[in-house]
Amino acid sequence: MKVLFLVQKEQRAILDRLYEGVAASCDCDLRWLTSDDQRHLRRYFRQHVDVTKYDRIVFFLRFKQEIRQASFIRTVPNLVILEHDAYQNYIPCKYTGKFSAHYRKLPWVRVISSGFMVSERLRQEGFDAVFVPKGYDQTLLSDQGRERDIELAFVGSTNSVAYSGRKALLDELGQVEKLVVTRTKSGEEYCDTLNRIRFFVSADVGMGEYMIKNFEAMACGCVLFAYDQGEAENRALGLQDMHNVVFYSDIPQLQAKLAVLRSDPNLAQRIAVNGRDLAVSQFGFGAIGARIVRELEPALRARAPASWLEKLRAAIGI
Repeated sequence: MKVLFLVQKEQRAILDRLYEGVAASCDCDLRWLTSDDQRHLRRYFRQHVDVTKYDRIVFFLRFKQEIRQASFIRTVPNLVILEHDAYQNYIPCKYTGKFSAHYRKLPWVRVISSGFMVSERLRQEGFDAVFVPKGYDQTLLSDQGRERDIELAFVGSTNSVAYSGRKALLDELGQVEKLVVTRTKSGEEYCDTLNRIRFFVSADVGMGEYMIKNFEAMACGCVLFAYDQGEAENRALGLQDMHNVVFYSDIPQLQAKLAVLRSDPNLAQRIAVNGRDLAVSQFGFGAIGARIVRELEPALRARAPASWLEKLRAAIGI
């Protein structure tokens, strides 16, 4: 299968290993699009893409730019959209409902969503949506077997509106427990910090799916305290409470389970090892990339015939 894989050149998360995982499982033409390229997809395709060469064209681009160019995107054949932010379709934020509105303009497109229940909800709305979870960079992050001198911590951003629930929960927890909340540079510094943390508090409040940090913390050997996203999501990922992860839905429940693990270090260690082993076996970007390619292979829905206006625009190159 020949795949054109278009990704963001300027992106906060380091996802190169994910791209390599995709490329390793198919005949992949991987291209990094600048912000200007993403703002002018019609121009980029006219100058740089022969769509007839590809069995699949995969967008992993900024949603903000995609929704402004739906009329052009409708003309792209064999299109699959990889999306890590579609959970925002179902939470109060500036993109509430906008993913559904965009996909209604492209009803034949396959959407690969990183949330199991998000993909279920999109399917219920009639879209060709499939689930492949987020993961972690297996070349940057691992359990180094170091002494863990930070008992309870969160590493990451709490600034955006989408993270308002995360910030509120961490603030509440910080009032009753000695919680370290910090940020680091990506790569070695981040790995070193995760390897110092015994209990990592993930606070994906109201998101409906698990963010990358969950898999990163597990892979680095932390005991992951994860805000519970529901039975279906957990089952789809193989997450089991007090076996490879610790679920909580409020601060008192988190504190009760934390007290159990403080009094039983061996149980805490077993959860950490089981969580690490699950992450390493299932959620490295190499494995996730291969899963993405498997979801590209089934036949896509038939694309609607181009309108006279789309044909005219294609003919004159605008």
